[in-house]
Amino acid sequence: MLWNVDLTLVDVAIVTRDAYAEAFRLVTGRPLVKLVPPLGRPDSEIVFETLAVNGIVAEDDHLPRFLSALATAFADRRGRLAKEGRMMAGAKDALKAVSRLDGVVQTVLTGTIRANAVHKLKAFGLDRYVDFSLGGYGEEVYPKATLLQVAQSRAKQRLGTPFTAANTVVIGDSTRDVQAARIGGAGMIGVASGRSMASELREAGADIVLPDLSSASEVVAAVTALTSRMDRAVH
Repeated sequence: MLWNVDLTLVDVAIVTRDAYAEAFRLVTGRPLVKLVPPLGRPDSEIVFETLAVNGIVAEDDHLPRFLSALATAFADRRGRLAKEGRMMAGAKDALKAVSRLDGVVQTVLTGTIRANAVHKLKAFGLDRYVDFSLGGYGEEVYPKATLLQVAQSRAKQRLGTPFTAANTVVIGDSTRDVQAARIGGAGMIGVASGRSMASELREAGADIVLPDLSSASEVVAAVTALTSRMDRAVH
């Protein structure tokens, strides 16, 4: 089970923007004028586009320096996450309920770099349900669909079980999450808690769409229905 982080489980946009502004200043020596919207993209992509729209020609060392500065700036602001951010409705109960399903391991598939993803979930007590060693993260310069396959490979190496569309489920709020699941090979539960409407998630190809995570029983039912359908498809 792979969870998207931002606008699926938590919303910490204010702190994230401040951390980006600080990282931009440290790396370029200039103030950040415009930060490109995330829109489900990985931090590595956001960094390059943000440099471009602010008139900075990217050089080979820009990305590693920026991501390192972003991790430091975000860690320095982690005490603000719970105060200025929010946990999405039902997130903790949904994670807890899914963790009780037999054979389920939960991790994340996120555009956020790993260090910051840990801080985001830890601030709201959600980290206890997630195995971060199996996830896919924004510092890895791959499209999100490829990140999904990277995470599947990590899970196979760690758990000894092949992970394919037959036993992998993604939960996310953006059409990019849906596209990643479709291309990478996973079942997809769309949650209309972010910037993508329920109709857009369905049109993009989500198998099941929920308004949010406020009903843990609906989340569990969706996971169960989707994995059961997959089981039937491979037998």
